[in-house]
Amino acid sequence: MSEAGSGGWFGRLKSGLSKSSQKIAGGITDLFTKKKLDAGALEDLEEILITADMGVATAAKLSASLAERRFDPDVGPEVVQAALADDIAAILEPVAKPLEIDAAHAPHVVLVCGVNGSGKTTTIGKMAKTYTDAGLKVMLAAGDTFRAAAVEQLQVWGERSGVPVVTGPQGGDAAALAYQALERAKAEGVELLMIDTAGRLQNRKDLMAELEKIIRVVRKLDDSAPHSVLLVMDATIGQNAHSQVETFKEMVDISGLVLTKLDGSAKGGVVVALAEKFALPVHAVGVGEGIDDLRPFEAGAFARSLMGLDG
Repeated sequence: MSEAGSGGWFGRLKSGLSKSSQKIAGGITDLFTKKKLDAGALEDLEEILITADMGVATAAKLSASLAERRFDPDVGPEVVQAALADDIAAILEPVAKPLEIDAAHAPHVVLVCGVNGSGKTTTIGKMAKTYTDAGLKVMLAAGDTFRAAAVEQLQVWGERSGVPVVTGPQGGDAAALAYQALERAKAEGVELLMIDTAGRLQNRKDLMAELEKIIRVVRKLDDSAPHSVLLVMDATIGQNAHSQVETFKEMVDISGLVLTKLDGSAKGGVVVALAEKFALPVHAVGVGEGIDDLRPFEAGAFARSLMGLDG
């Protein structure tokens, strides 16, 4: 991702993560202008990281790593922030993987999951624009058939991106719609088919049955589909993201994550906690409503932005 380090995107990422970085960097500045780097300060630092939704295990690992570096006891906050940024980048690096579209599939089928309100439909629209701009032939399927708003929203994104959107009757069979979309995508030489799905976690058994049926039905046309299963999550939910990953992993074989709404949250540290706990690829992060505000995830840029540091 060549643009990640550039002023434009890095600036937006840093600005988007400002609520999170103010909590962390502000806490570190307060701490290390008053205290020396000792056991007590490290405990306080751990607490700062936990409150930024990095989770207990990750916070403990980061503060232990800092202790091992043998800094001067009078170390300044900037040195601590830079060291933490390096350690966070090391945790994130293995999961920072863009979504690769395999040309061997015709089309590459992406099933997109997430609870209602997670930014799922918007994410599909933005990703469709990205891949269309990259020269791929893209099609969308409005598989959240129960929410008229989701279908309309996807159609708007389709129009913006010049991408066809397959729809069905409201409340109709999502699996039948997915089958119809894949059939059409194959006939029209589409390279990427993205299927939106419902996100009604309160009806978990119904949702599980629906997702299983979609997968079963599309495999009648392509036994290797879906080729990617993305879970889209709203970063403002913080530590609740863990239970969402676990819940959806029980239903489908999640292959990667997209984190949205980081600009509205002081809980950006949850991305680090998720990387540490689940090791699932983080394909993209969103820091705004604009069509260009969702970009591939880049470990170093994210870590430095989270610590309030310049690129």
